[in-house]
Parts: sequence; structure tokens; C-alpha cells
Amino acid sequence: MAELSNAFIIAGGVFTSGLVIFHCLFWRIFHWPTSLRCLNSIDRATMQVMNLAIIAIFIIIAYISFAHTAELANTRLGKSLLAAFSLLWLFRAALQAPFYSLGHPASAALAATFLCGAFFYGAPLFIQ
Repeated sequence: MAELSNAFIIAGGVFTSGLVIFHCLFWRIFHWPTSLRCLNSIDRATMQVMNLAIIAIFIIIAYISFAHTAELANTRLGKSLLAAFSLLWLFRAALQAPFYSLGHPASAALAATFLCGAFFYGAPLFIQ
């Protein structure tokens, strides 16, 4: 069963790495050089700085997933981190409904994507 736990953790690392790339593309996808101009300088800076901080956090989570897979699966601290990572993605999925319309296909797809992240990191907690 250790191999299955490890596979889920590695899948979580791949998932999180994908979100690093996605967040790196925010400037292009959302046309931030143009679309953020309507914000005051503090709000514009805050949006970009928060996105960069999220990218750094995701890089750390992906690194831990790839470099410390066995420790995540087999130690109390590792399991606590897995629970935290899973709860992060569950929380992000829950935020989709009040802040974005789940009626839009892209929004529903994002919510489902975040639930996958919660599953990848949460499943090893239940595998013996």
C-alpha cells in the first residue's frame, strides 16, 4: 500500500506543479498589464504580489511532494502536511461557489480540479 500512497503524493506534486505554471501565466491569460490598470497602485501591486507568493508556496508544496514522498506518507508530521495540503484544496474548491458562478463550465471545472487536489493529498491519509 506504500506504493499507492506514494503515487497519490506524486500525483499531488504534479497537480501542484501544474498550478505553478497556470499561476505564472496569469499575466498573459488575464491580460494583467491592461486589466489591472483600472486598480489603484496598491491594489494592482497586491494582486501581483499575492500571485507571486502563491507561486512560491506551490513550488514548496510540489518540492516537498517529490523530495519527501516517503516522509509525507509515513510520519506524523508528513501526515499533518498531507492533511493541510488536502484541506487547502478543499477550501479552494469551496471558495469557487461564492466567488465564481459554478454555472459557468470553466468555473465548475476549476472546482472539480481543486477537489482532485484534495483527493490526491487526502487519499494517503486513509491508506494503511
